[in-house]
Amino acid sequence: MRLFDLRLIIAFLFGLYGVVLVVIGLGFTTDDDLKKAEGVNINLWAGVAMVVLAAAFAAWATLRPQFADTDKEPLKEL
Repeated sequence: MRLFDLRLIIAFLFGLYGVVLVVIGLGFTTDDDLKKAEGVNINLWAGVAMVVLAAAFAAWATLRPQFADTDKEPLKEL
Protein backbone atom coordinates (compact mmCIF):
# COMPACT_ATOMS: atom_id res chain seq x y z
CA MET A 1 0.00 0.00 0.00
CA ARG A 2 1.41 3.41 -0.95
CA LEU A 3 1.65 6.06 1.73
CA PHE A 4 0.64 9.69 1.37
CA ASP A 5 3.86 11.36 0.25
CA LEU A 6 4.42 14.89 1.45
CA ARG A 7 7.41 15.30 -0.88
CA LEU A 8 5.05 15.57 -3.86
CA ILE A 9 3.05 18.34 -2.19
CA ILE A 10 6.28 20.21 -1.42
CA ALA A 11 7.46 19.71 -5.02
CA PHE A 12 4.17 21.05 -6.38
CA LEU A 13 4.23 24.16 -4.18
CA PHE A 14 7.89 24.97 -4.88
CA GLY A 15 7.27 24.41 -8.59
CA LEU A 16 4.20 26.65 -8.65
CA TYR A 17 5.87 29.49 -6.76
CA GLY A 18 9.04 29.05 -8.80
CA VAL A 19 7.20 29.37 -12.11
CA VAL A 20 5.43 32.49 -10.85
CA LEU A 21 8.77 34.05 -9.88
CA VAL A 22 10.35 33.12 -13.22
CA VAL A 23 7.48 34.78 -15.09
CA ILE A 24 7.73 37.89 -12.91
CA GLY A 25 11.52 37.94 -13.30
CA LEU A 26 11.39 37.64 -17.07
CA GLY A 27 8.42 39.83 -17.87
CA PHE A 28 7.79 42.30 -15.08
CA THR A 29 11.16 43.34 -13.69
CA THR A 30 11.95 47.01 -14.25
CA ASP A 31 15.29 48.80 -14.34
CA ASP A 32 14.48 50.32 -10.94
CA ASP A 33 14.00 46.83 -9.50
CA LEU A 34 17.36 45.75 -10.89
CA LYS A 35 19.02 48.86 -9.50
CA LYS A 36 17.64 48.09 -6.01
CA ALA A 37 19.07 44.56 -6.22
CA GLU A 38 22.48 45.72 -7.50
CA GLY A 39 21.82 44.45 -11.02
CA VAL A 40 20.68 40.95 -10.02
CA ASN A 41 17.30 39.75 -11.22
CA ILE A 42 16.52 38.12 -7.88
CA ASN A 43 13.00 37.04 -8.87
CA LEU A 44 14.35 35.13 -11.84
CA TRP A 45 17.17 33.41 -9.94
CA ALA A 46 15.01 32.56 -6.94
CA GLY A 47 12.37 31.16 -9.30
CA VAL A 48 14.90 29.02 -11.16
CA ALA A 49 16.26 27.71 -7.85
CA MET A 50 12.74 26.84 -6.67
CA VAL A 51 11.93 25.01 -9.90
CA VAL A 52 15.16 23.01 -9.59
CA LEU A 53 14.32 22.19 -5.97
CA ALA A 54 10.83 21.09 -7.02
CA ALA A 55 12.32 18.79 -9.65
CA ALA A 56 14.66 17.32 -7.04
CA PHE A 57 11.78 16.64 -4.63
CA ALA A 58 9.67 15.09 -7.39
CA ALA A 59 12.56 12.89 -8.52
CA TRP A 60 13.23 11.85 -4.93
CA ALA A 61 9.59 10.90 -4.39
CA THR A 62 9.46 9.02 -7.69
CA LEU A 63 12.74 7.15 -7.38
CA ARG A 64 12.36 6.26 -3.68
CA PRO A 65 8.62 5.76 -3.05
CA GLN A 66 7.33 5.13 0.45
CA PHE A 67 5.16 2.11 1.12
CA ALA A 68 3.33 1.02 4.23
CA ASP A 69 4.56 -2.22 5.76
CA THR A 70 1.37 -4.28 5.79
CA ASP A 71 3.11 -7.44 7.03
CA LYS A 72 3.44 -6.11 10.56
CA GLU A 73 0.74 -6.72 13.10
CA PRO A 74 -0.88 -3.67 14.68
CA LEU A 75 0.21 -2.68 18.17
CA LYS A 76 -1.77 -4.36 20.93
CA GLU A 77 -3.08 -2.35 23.83
CA LEU A 78 -1.75 -3.15 27.29
